[in-house]
Amino acid sequence: MSEVLFEVTDDNLESGLRGVPVGYCTTSRVDPDKGLHYRGKSVREFAHLRPEEVIYCIMEGSFDGDSPGFKGFSEGLQKQAKLHPKVKEYICKLPKESHPMKLLQHALTFMATFESTGNYAADCMGVIAKIPEVVAILINYHAGWGETKESNPKLGYIENFCHMLNVPNLKNKEVFIEVMRLFNVLHYDHGGGNLSTFVGKAVASSHEDMYSSLSASMCALEGPLHGKANQVCLAFIKEIYQEVGDLVTGDQMEDLIRKRLQAGKLLYGFGHAVLRKEDTRATLLAEAGEKYFKDHPLVRIALLLRERAPKVLMENPKIKDPYANVDLMSGAILAACGFPYPEYFTVLFGLARVIGIARQIVYERCEARGGKGTPIIRPKYLYKAA
Repeated sequence: MSEVLFEVTDDNLESGLRGVPVGYCTTSRVDPDKGLHYRGKSVREFAHLRPEEVIYCIMEGSFDGDSPGFKGFSEGLQKQAKLHPKVKEYICKLPKESHPMKLLQHALTFMATFESTGNYAADCMGVIAKIPEVVAILINYHAGWGETKESNPKLGYIENFCHMLNVPNLKNKEVFIEVMRLFNVLHYDHGGGNLSTFVGKAVASSHEDMYSSLSASMCALEGPLHGKANQVCLAFIKEIYQEVGDLVTGDQMEDLIRKRLQAGKLLYGFGHAVLRKEDTRATLLAEAGEKYFKDHPLVRIALLLRERAPKVLMENPKIKDPYANVDLMSGAILAACGFPYPEYFTVLFGLARVIGIARQIVYERCEARGGKGTPIIRPKYLYKAA
């Protein structure tokens, strides 16, 4: 007899399935106190690894970047990195008036025509290998930064992405690559129930192909309550900076936060649906901010908010998590490293999150229930008279 894990009550209805168990996630979990874990290990243990090593761990469950298995995996990514010419052409014909996330959604859907093998596992590797070039072409085209340089996957996963990305007036490319690497690694996966991941798995449950399922995921990620939150947070930090300037002290920041809350204004970049401690990813980005950009005005504002806001928020007993989340720091760090283009922040999020979503789709389609895969998503809705 199966153990009863959860009893559904009226309070669980119309609540976004918050806390309702629906399946298993083998790649990652989010512990309320200890934060994000990939394959059972804290994300902090992955923070200084090469992206290829972290991707290998998420894909295969192995943490050994020196193993023969990793070498073969890395070579496989490099061999599959070449994007079909028609996909390149298509991206550069999409309307620039659209938000770049719309372009990413269309690009992934179009990839299904020229890249899909019909095999989820093969297409998981294919999309991971090719997504850096897709995103580099997309950003260069949308921003008007000129022709994308030839892909050179032997440079490394993120190194190649940065090589292809024609960011203007970049002062320190090594620091830029380091920030992009850290941002990428921290956003690969985040449990099985976040919206973009759940949407991708739900679409794939109809046996839709990998690329179109990921396109649906990116539609969910685009929303301001999900992936676009980092863009919103940077706008918030800029607003605070315009209000207080460079010379604000910690006490002044605390006073400003309190007055803002009393006026009914929102405080962005704090709180999390699961976490009850500071997001480990926010901590790691704050450490990078203090290491590389402690004198940058936007990073300084973000660090002051991180330091002082929890104290003010804890004065409200209804707030369960008053601590910084990843979005508070990520936008400021990206701007400081030479990428002050918030319209592309969610696209960078998508570049990373495709990895975890694709691997979870493989599990649900090819490995769950002894290889049968999960059935089509079909939750029950109760009739309620209007």
